[in-house]
Amino acid sequence: METENSTAAGRDFSERLLNWYDSKRRILPWREDPSPYHVWLSEIMLQQTRVETVISYYQRFLFVLPDLEHFAAAEEHVYMKLWEGLGYYSRIRNFHKAAVQVVEEYDGKVPSDPAVLKKLPGIGPYTAAAIASIAYGVRAVSVDGNLLRIFTRLTRCGGDIREKETRKAAEDYFLERMQERPGDFNQALMDIGAAICLPGKAADCSRCPLSVYCLAHEAGEETDYPAVFQKAARRVVPLTVLRIRIGEKLCLNRRPDQGLLAGLYELPNVEGNLTTEEVRAYLEHTGAAGLIEQIEPLPDGKHVFTHLEWHMKGYEIRLKDSPQTAAYAAASGWSVVDSEALRKDFSVPAAFSAFLALD
Repeated sequence: METENSTAAGRDFSERLLNWYDSKRRILPWREDPSPYHVWLSEIMLQQTRVETVISYYQRFLFVLPDLEHFAAAEEHVYMKLWEGLGYYSRIRNFHKAAVQVVEEYDGKVPSDPAVLKKLPGIGPYTAAAIASIAYGVRAVSVDGNLLRIFTRLTRCGGDIREKETRKAAEDYFLERMQERPGDFNQALMDIGAAICLPGKAADCSRCPLSVYCLAHEAGEETDYPAVFQKAARRVVPLTVLRIRIGEKLCLNRRPDQGLLAGLYELPNVEGNLTTEEVRAYLEHTGAAGLIEQIEPLPDGKHVFTHLEWHMKGYEIRLKDSPQTAAYAAASGWSVVDSEALRKDFSVPAAFSAFLALD
């Protein structure tokens, strides 16, 4: 139950935070026109991606798909190509499914209720609160890693920020202090977490408008929060990537519709780090006997996912430009594409960029 003193303290907290935001906020394109579609798009792009990277993608995406109706009606290859390079491709697929659902079930109007938003594909509590608060002014707290770091320092909370109890405590703490302008309140915390209340010794408490409330700062213990808990080690997967060329064209394989990088195009690959001789034997076993002109090693590559790492050896493979090779490629299920088609129509994840960049 709120008391008069707690309400006054919350009002002071809110006023200080919003005054700082009004003078110091980051100027970002989605903030200048915070329509529900713009906020939603920006939040989906910002998941796992830095703001500096997102800006150009956001502007390009809106140039081609300026509103929710255009996006919902777009063909997969269009929005997947616009997303290429942002990674975590399930984000854009879920976003499109949700856009179609909003058009079909809500007449194209994005819901304002966080509970309804969370029922849409790809929208969790953080994104639902961001859309509701920024686009509609709904009083809801966007709890992410930055906000949790701020919370643990303000309160000297030693809980594991991955646990539901800690997230709920953070939500309650900030909701009590969210007196007005919920969207700006959330975005102010986002800016503080992104530029001031940084991890470890990078924290710049002298610039923080909330330092007067911060128990960790008062105790000189900023670097002790959030508490560190051991993470599970990533699984390492050795992979051999085959950059197969037929004349001036490149062979691409489409990944399965389920699982990691579902439905995207990739360079053909096989688990394990193979030698040149093993690559030749593998290709001949799959039907390329007599078609191989050249096999040359490429520089090694590495790509880190959330829970695993690909450690990759690469090979440049030249096959004869012949009807027999075309039949082999077709039987392998490959798309044989030129550089223009690769650039415009085929979405290849960044995991393979080290090998494509060698062109």
